[in-house]
Amino acid sequence: MSYQEAKRSYAAIGVNSDAAIETLKKVPVSVHCWQGDDVLGFEGAESLSGGIQTTGNYPGRARTPEELMADYAYALSLMPGSKRINIHASYAFLGADKGKIDRDAYRPEHFAPWVKFAKEHAIEGIDFNPTFFAHPKMKDGLTLSSPDEGIRAFWVEHGKRCMEIAAYLGKEMNSPCLVNIWIPDGYKDIPADRLSPRLRYAKSLDEILKEYDRQWVIPAVESKVFGIGVESYTVGSGEFCQNYAATRGICSLLDNGHYHPTEVVSDKIPSMLVFHDKVALHVSRPVRWDSDHVVIFEDELKEIMKEVVRNDALGKVKIALDYFDASINRVFAWVTGQRSVEKALLYALLLPDAELKAAQEQGQFTRLMYLQERVKTLPFGEVWAQYLKENGMDEDYFTPVAEYEEKVMKGRA
Repeated sequence: MSYQEAKRSYAAIGVNSDAAIETLKKVPVSVHCWQGDDVLGFEGAESLSGGIQTTGNYPGRARTPEELMADYAYALSLMPGSKRINIHASYAFLGADKGKIDRDAYRPEHFAPWVKFAKEHAIEGIDFNPTFFAHPKMKDGLTLSSPDEGIRAFWVEHGKRCMEIAAYLGKEMNSPCLVNIWIPDGYKDIPADRLSPRLRYAKSLDEILKEYDRQWVIPAVESKVFGIGVESYTVGSGEFCQNYAATRGICSLLDNGHYHPTEVVSDKIPSMLVFHDKVALHVSRPVRWDSDHVVIFEDELKEIMKEVVRNDALGKVKIALDYFDASINRVFAWVTGQRSVEKALLYALLLPDAELKAAQEQGQFTRLMYLQERVKTLPFGEVWAQYLKENGMDEDYFTPVAEYEEKVMKGRA
């Protein structure tokens, strides 16, 4: 079937596929840098700690800033649509400062190479994350909630420096920088006091957010149900983060791997939109737990993007990727996740939402089910192929990635 035939099939249910393609071209997806080096960063870390873990030992991991940026650039070149980049503070270019300053003294100039990279690759904007893990000053696994005032003060200062860096990134890119705060704090076994750590965490957040550039910085807090080594209690629970965000007028970030298995982010998004003008989203793929598998074109991803599109929230929901898989080619993983999100957005844009909503509102549930089933067999693949064509790409990205691996990545230890 040709695209023109597919276009007529969608027109028969009142959907303009050309318009869907044009809309999708303008939707930015923030692509995370940490897929390329297994979240190790540029500070010299050799392993992860703090409730997260990357599994696998596929050859070709980026070992230097230069290798990471080369892989990142190549991956971005195979991704259609509008893109942002998302970096962690641990990816600072420290230069002569390496080994002399710690995270509580990072400055905007340590991230200037990222601005240069973004501008050279036509990136729309940069998003940022303080790095509250994989560091010697995680005392007893705690950072912003630590009862040790010296430890807590160190991490508060890191947060403040990150807000300044984010303002710099926003101004340089002329696009507000979303700053996501996630901490790994918690306890392996049943705690005696669940309240005090959360009071300290709230106090720390208040100190970090006391002053920041509201024109260029969009703060968000991210919850998590549990982590490795903190299976019994996490300080930044869903209830804590949503209430903190609501009372402070900032974003609550939803990661679809950070909830109990029976909870779905697709249902949380419309609930959040009732009360918030912005919602931050990390798209991951949990398998039984927050395993950060590569995002694929699966049912929950489609449901998430349906809620974003049908609620006119493309400008309200800030979409970013967050996964890290070292069991397969890392560039392939990057591209697969981004293209899967793009597919899900396009699928949602091709739904006859007005007709579906009308059937629900009028109690025509037989018709609603009929329409929901009918769209599943429409020629979506032809529209996706047309979208790729208009972005100067095609469906086969395996071949170029395999060639890149052979020429560039194969020689890495």
